[in-house]
Amino acid sequence: MKTMQIIAVMLLLVAFTTNAQEKFGHANITQIGLVVHDIEKASEKWAAILGYTEVPKPIITDEFEKANTHFEGGPTEAQAKLAFFRLGNITIELIEPIGKKSTWYKHLKKHGEGFHHIAFSVEGMDDNIKYLEKRNGKLVQRGDFTGGSYSYVDMPEVGVIFELLTSTEN
Repeated sequence: MKTMQIIAVMLLLVAFTTNAQEKFGHANITQIGLVVHDIEKASEKWAAILGYTEVPKPIITDEFEKANTHFEGGPTEAQAKLAFFRLGNITIELIEPIGKKSTWYKHLKKHGEGFHHIAFSVEGMDDNIKYLEKRNGKLVQRGDFTGGSYSYVDMPEVGVIFELLTSTEN
């Protein structure tokens, strides 16, 4: 199954970077997200593999009052520890779920550690969600963060979750 996900990701990368037809967002893939059980251990491993001399310090996502996080249609107190590895024009995001009501926890429990999502920079969050829903996507989680908002749309036909990111900063 993981091989199929990797193939789907590669095909999407090629399609979104070489096809001039109408597409959602800017077709800017900004991030690959991975879910992990232990952010500190995973960060140390990734730092060593990528040749980082310093291990990124994890941050904790905002609480519900600020993040307004919704999972599967309802509010959730879920949070996550995050660590970021910036590699030129793409970022690897490590995610350790805090709490059980989130796409991160559900994915980690079902599939184990590894690939969770591809993130795209978009303008017009709701329009892009509708675009993906017309293509059998299902909005599974959304929320806010300092400087923007995110939505996770499960795309079962290709076996990948898309994260849509919008910025409120100029």
